[in-house]
Amino acid sequence: MRTHISLAAMIATLAVGGAAWAKPSIRILATGGTIAGAQAGAQSYGYKSGSFKVEDLISAVPKIDELATLTGEQVANIGSQDMNDAVWLKLAKRINEVLRQADVDGVVITHGTDTMEETAFFLDLVVKSDKPVVIVGSMRPATAVSADGPGNLYNAVAVAANPAAKGRGVLVSLNDEVHAARNVTKTDTTSVETFKSINRGPVALVHTGQIAWFERMDRPHGKGSEFDVAGRTSLPRVDIIYAHANMSPDLIDAAVRNGAKGIVVAGVGDGNMTDKAMEALSRAAKEGVVVVRSTRLGGGLVLRNNEVDDDQKGFAASGEFTAPKARVLLQLGLTKTSDVKKIQKMFDEY
Repeated sequence: MRTHISLAAMIATLAVGGAAWAKPSIRILATGGTIAGAQAGAQSYGYKSGSFKVEDLISAVPKIDELATLTGEQVANIGSQDMNDAVWLKLAKRINEVLRQADVDGVVITHGTDTMEETAFFLDLVVKSDKPVVIVGSMRPATAVSADGPGNLYNAVAVAANPAAKGRGVLVSLNDEVHAARNVTKTDTTSVETFKSINRGPVALVHTGQIAWFERMDRPHGKGSEFDVAGRTSLPRVDIIYAHANMSPDLIDAAVRNGAKGIVVAGVGDGNMTDKAMEALSRAAKEGVVVVRSTRLGGGLVLRNNEVDDDQKGFAASGEFTAPKARVLLQLGLTKTSDVKKIQKMFDEY
C-alpha cells in the first residue's frame, strides 16, 4: 500500500476550507560533505568537502522557503570519511535539544555520503523524538555542472515537513528516494543512484516535493529504542575486520591488544573466515571481547549457527545488518552489556 501526500495538496485543501495554514518549521543541521563541496575547476574530478556553509546551501535552492520556515546551523564541516564518535554524540545531543523545542517541527541533516548510512543508523537508535529527521547529501559537489545537492535538499525538506514522516525514525533522502536508516547502504562509488535498501526497498519516493509513502519500518527506533547517549562523552571501541582468502589472525590480535571491546567480522559468504582467524576470534571472545559475524557481501542475512557454531564459540550473528551497521549496533549495545546472549537478542530485535 502506498499513499501520496504533498504539501501543495495540503495547502490547497486548507485554503478551500478557509483554515489558516502555517508553514512547518524545519531546522537544517549541517555537517559538511560533498553537498557542501567545491571543485578546484569545472573539469576537476576531485573536490574539497565542506567548502560551503549551511546558509549557502539553503540559498542555492529555488523556492525551498515555500516548503517550510527554515533555520540553519553548522554542527561540523568535514568530509564524512572523517566522521567520528565525538561528532556523532554532539550531533545526537543537538538534535534532541532542537526537537524538544515546540517551534521546531523537524530536522534535516546535511552529511557526506561515505558514512551517511552509519550516522543515520546511530541517530535512528538514539534520537528520542517522533518528529521527522531526514539526512541528505549528494554525490556531486556544489560546483559541479549538474550538482544533485539542491534537488536532494529540496526533497529532504519536503519529507521533513510532511506529517506522514512523523514516527518513521531517521530517514535518508537522495536521488528521489527515501530510505529507512536501518536498511540503507551506499552501493556505488560515484553514481547518483547509489543508496539502496537491498533487502527491503525504499520507504517512499519523492519527486519535486511530491511524496509517495510505502510501509513503515517494523523494528524499534527513536523513542522505542532502549539506547540513550545523553551525558556520554565516548563510545566503546568496535573494529571491523575484513575476511578474505588466506586471512591472517594478526589484525584480530592487534585489535584486541589495542583495546577493542567488540569486533565485527565482514566475513566471506555467510559470515565465514579461515580457521586461523576463527581461532583468534574464539580467544578474543573468551577474553570478553564481543564478536559479531557479519558479511562482506551487499545482501542477505548472516544466520546464527549456520556454518559456524556460534553457541560453542561465543559469537553473535548480525542477521540483516551489514558490517558497518553491525558495528553501530554493537557500539550501542556495549554501552549496556557485554553479555553476548543479550547482544544477540539486540541483533534479533533491531
